[in-house]
Amino acid sequence: MPKKFEPEEKERAIRMVREHRDEYPSLTAVCDVVGPRLGIGGETLRRWVRQSKIDDGEDVGVTSGQLEEITRLKAENKRLREDVAILKAATSFFVGELDPRKRT
Repeated sequence: MPKKFEPEEKERAIRMVREHRDEYPSLTAVCDVVGPRLGIGGETLRRWVRQSKIDDGEDVGVTSGQLEEITRLKAENKRLREDVAILKAATSFFVGELDPRKRT
């Protein structure tokens, strides 16, 4: 099960990476050093930093708010498709029950 981090922990880790970014040749390198010191995987920390840059408008991509909205809409779309499938099945059932040719 994935480990959950508090927003304050994430912000602190991202701030540390940004402060020490100039000391390392790449974002991955700094995340691989800072992450284990804080008990966070390097790749996890790298993704957090990339997403924070997108959220701050420093980089191009889908913001966290947009990702949440997309996730919510996908779940709603799935639920609505299931509802339509149920209604189609019910309609077929009742049409068959009401068919005068089946009455004896």
